[in-house]
Amino acid sequence: MSGLIGRKIGMTSIFDENGKNIPCTVIEAGPCVVTQVRTNEVDGYEALQLGFDDKTDKHSTKAAAGHFKKAGTVAKKKVVEFQDFATEQKLGDIIDVSIFAEGEFVDVQGVSKGKGFQGVVKRHGFGGVGQSTHGQHNRLRAPGSVGASSYPSRVFKGMRMAGRTGGVNVKVQNLRVLKVVADKNLILVKGAVPGHKDSYLILQK
Repeated sequence: MSGLIGRKIGMTSIFDENGKNIPCTVIEAGPCVVTQVRTNEVDGYEALQLGFDDKTDKHSTKAAAGHFKKAGTVAKKKVVEFQDFATEQKLGDIIDVSIFAEGEFVDVQGVSKGKGFQGVVKRHGFGGVGQSTHGQHNRLRAPGSVGASSYPSRVFKGMRMAGRTGGVNVKVQNLRVLKVVADKNLILVKGAVPGHKDSYLILQK
């Protein structure tokens, strides 16, 4: 599966040929350097390791610097492997946003925004006392009844409760590519993608 590493720039909107306003996300995709080529003979599987976003020697270990030196590049902040890459690449090759075309569909993966400890209304969309659900009486945002009777005398795993929200890997599939700006390494995809501004994203097609 071909892909690139990118960075979320932010959201905007553009007009299509019919004058409809379409919300979209601007992503800086690549250029990425092939930092390692995995083969069946050596690694037991085939994949390309791509690196994105330069890192100074001061903030990289000697082992990492030596690894990237083999590819003829400086150390990278973000490294991701892509299996079943559509085109054959060699160590040190540069892959840019030109692998994507307007109108095709991509999957975008990132880490969602962390929201800290949240209650059941925000975390799971509970209706509260207004809808008289889950057994609560007069507490608007309480989870209500959660336990069982004398059997099984415990709360089942997976019960929706308050807890840490966000900060997990999320993949949004089948986002249409609205525009590719090759000279600036930008790609515009329809809709929203996970993560905050400047967070790393993985684009696959």
